[in-house]
Parts: sequence; structure tokens; C-alpha cells
Amino acid sequence: MSSRFPDRVAIALAVGVLAISACGPARAASTVRELKVCSDPNNMPFSNEREEGFENRIAELVAHDLHARLSYVWWAQRRGFVRNTLNQKACDVLIGVPSSFERAGTTLPYYRSTYVFVTRRDRNLRIASFDDGALRHLRIGVQMIGDDFTNTPPAHALSQRHIVSNVRGYSVYGDYRQPNPPARVIDAVANGDVDVAIAWGPLAGYFARREAVPLDIAPVSPQIDLPFLPFVFDISMGVRRGNDALRDELNAVIERRRVEIDRILDHYGIPRAGTPTSAPVS
Repeated sequence: MSSRFPDRVAIALAVGVLAISACGPARAASTVRELKVCSDPNNMPFSNEREEGFENRIAELVAHDLHARLSYVWWAQRRGFVRNTLNQKACDVLIGVPSSFERAGTTLPYYRSTYVFVTRRDRNLRIASFDDGALRHLRIGVQMIGDDFTNTPPAHALSQRHIVSNVRGYSVYGDYRQPNPPARVIDAVANGDVDVAIAWGPLAGYFARREAVPLDIAPVSPQIDLPFLPFVFDISMGVRRGNDALRDELNAVIERRRVEIDRILDHYGIPRAGTPTSAPVS
């Protein structure tokens, strides 16, 4: 995923199965449509191989609406993820990509989220802005994608304010041998390794609820750091470029099922930042 985008961050909806006509089992089975989704097997709250993530639940909702059988192609969401999955025709759709994502055709956005500050409630820090002077003295955890933590929007914002020496990077990839590797930055707040974390909202909202101590999350401010460094992103589904027919179908599902999608996001504690507005990318 784009280095300027939060690459990464569970309910039960039944998957619908097509009614089988009386034409015989072998022939009927061939008429069942399949919706292939490429997904990460260890990336909660988005997805895992037990299909417990909110993107798994949304995939189930989409498949049900399209009267299709849902199947997965599991692939770790690392560099080359799109090249080796969607672009190799291993799957039909990615459930969560930035609406401006150029390596896929994107649907209408189905939610908008933001980076957030995460703090322990018992510290009463109330950090809500990159311009808060307290950030110069607190230990700050930020998500990183590569070896250089400054490739994420929060790290850029801190660097522009000359806040560097008290910043600690946590890889969005993490130790993939462990469950939920991106959650380490939220764990660091709970156990006191850092005073505040700046993390992508879906990840923070989900894991903050699961820590042993109460955590507070607050959307970062400003939403866009001048000249143009956004912290709020619209999220869409992605298909192969040129697959306009499937993209149109998914757009229709998003429009029909917005209420159900919002319920799923609420269940997982996904913070939203207003109504998404981005147009799809062809």
C-alpha cells in the first residue's frame, strides 16, 4: 500500500448461498458465482484467517448481496501485495484500499477514518493537536512502514515541528510470527513504554478497547497539515483496473448496504471522520 497511507488496522453475518435448482448437483454447482477476496491472514482488526475482521464481515455482506460464494486468497499485506494478488488475477477484490489508490480501480468510499492520538486515561494528557507543546517532552509512538519511520504522515508532522528525539517507531508489519503485529504500538501505551501513540484510527479504536487499562483516543488535529499532509482518508474497495462491471456492482452494494456496513464498523470501534466524499479511481 502507499507509504503515505495507513496500510493497515469482529461480528457475525451469515453468508448467503444461492438456491440450487432441480437441474442436478453437478450442473447446479457450476452456476454458483464465486467472489474471491485477497486478504491478510494476520491483520486484525481488518482481517485474519479465521475471518474475524471487519473487512471479513463486509466481504460476507457483499457476497450475500451478490448471491455469490465467498472465498479467500490469503497473502501477507507487505510490499508486492497488490502485484502478487489482484494484478495476477488471483482474486477479484480488495475490501479496504484508499479511495485514491492508483494501483486498482476503486469503488465509492464506504467509510472515512483518521489518525488518532492514543493515551492512558489515568494520565489525563488530553492530547488532540500536533501543536500541543507537551509532545516535545512526552515519549511518542508512531507507526512506520519502512526502516525510516518518517514515511508515515504523523512522523512527517512531528519532524516538521522538530520533534524527533522522543519518537519511537513501531512497524505496521511487526513480528508476523505473533498475532496482530500492528497492535504493538497500542500495547506500548497501555504498558507505559510510550506516553502517547499516533496510530491509524481503525487499529487504535479496535485494540484500545481490548487493553487491560482504559485508553482514550482523540482524532489528530489539524486534519491536513500544510502544505498538504492529510491525516484523514476515505476507504473504498479495489478491483483490477478495467473491471468496471464488478466495480459498478460493488458501488451498488455499498449504496444498498450502508446501514449494515456502518453497524459493522461501529461494532469494531472504528472511528470515523465525517462522510466520505472521494470519487472512485478508474
